[in-house]
Amino acid sequence: MKVLVINPGSTSTKVAVYEDGVQSWVATEHHSPAEIAVFSHINEQLGYREDTVRRMLEKAGIPMEFDAIMARGGLLQPTPGGVYAIDDVLKHDLIHAHMEHACNLGALIADKFANEIGCPAFIADPEVVDEFMPEARLSGIPEIERISIFHALNQKAVARKYARERGVPYKDLNLIVVHLGGGISVGAHRHGKVIDVNNALNGDGPFSPERAGTVPADQLVDLCFSGKYTHREIKKLLNGRGGLAAHLGITDMREITARAVEGEEPYKSVVEAMAYAVGKEVGSRAVALRGNIDAIILTGGIAHDKYFVDLLRGWIEWIGRIVLMPGEDEMGSLASNAFGALDGSLPIMYYRPVHMCVER
Repeated sequence: MKVLVINPGSTSTKVAVYEDGVQSWVATEHHSPAEIAVFSHINEQLGYREDTVRRMLEKAGIPMEFDAIMARGGLLQPTPGGVYAIDDVLKHDLIHAHMEHACNLGALIADKFANEIGCPAFIADPEVVDEFMPEARLSGIPEIERISIFHALNQKAVARKYARERGVPYKDLNLIVVHLGGGISVGAHRHGKVIDVNNALNGDGPFSPERAGTVPADQLVDLCFSGKYTHREIKKLLNGRGGLAAHLGITDMREITARAVEGEEPYKSVVEAMAYAVGKEVGSRAVALRGNIDAIILTGGIAHDKYFVDLLRGWIEWIGRIVLMPGEDEMGSLASNAFGALDGSLPIMYYRPVHMCVER
């Protein structure tokens, strides 16, 4: 079986081909700010991104002959985790998504290619996977409900991989999965469902290289009305220019930890504070699992950073067994879901808004 994987990011488009579960080709096209700047909205990039994928395949001499096409999921309405067939309902909500991101285009491109060659098209575990337990939804303000937006694809992939390596079904485990990247998400996986996780995109949980995380609410309100920042600038402080970017002016953890190891300030103190913030979030997820924890999995790019991992260990090793699964393989995770849908080992879901997904 042969699967095409399409993964549009903010400034790049990744494409890969997998044959019988093994990657046979992969390529990344980077998009310069000047190229992207001509588009006012993400949806306007659809034709441009589609042409990019076609050109990449043609350049590699790969014919448009696949058993399935898998795309990175977009910012849909909240939905349980799983593999979803791309249909008109799903496409409609991606075109009219309330949050703009290039990942919204992946399914639209995949659907067009699939219709051309007569094969199925899927997405899997989009960022908006929502499997919250009822207690996790409420905040202290009725108009503000806690939202599940996190690194669902990688978190689910490493959780399933850990389960396979242990010879235990994913649904039989209680795991805390910590994705350490430009954003940081900490999820409580109870019997195959992520029952609580911080909103790693819009300002919740620990601060990270690019994101502010949870900040004192009263002071944030004062800042919003101080006249110093526009609405858009406040949003960027929460996501894009917060965290390490705000404190240190850089986000490269290799450079930051190299300076921290030498004791250079403020790098040392800020990295220590970030590790503490992540540790507190792990403690919160331990409460969600009532202390019944099979493992704490550390994944994402920063999980390669021994200095930071050792700092984090110091805060959380008493909570449970720590397992390192560094890095993230979005393309491989997407492909694995596609093969699972093709061979019947994973059910194919149909997206219906507001927790009304149906299984085939």
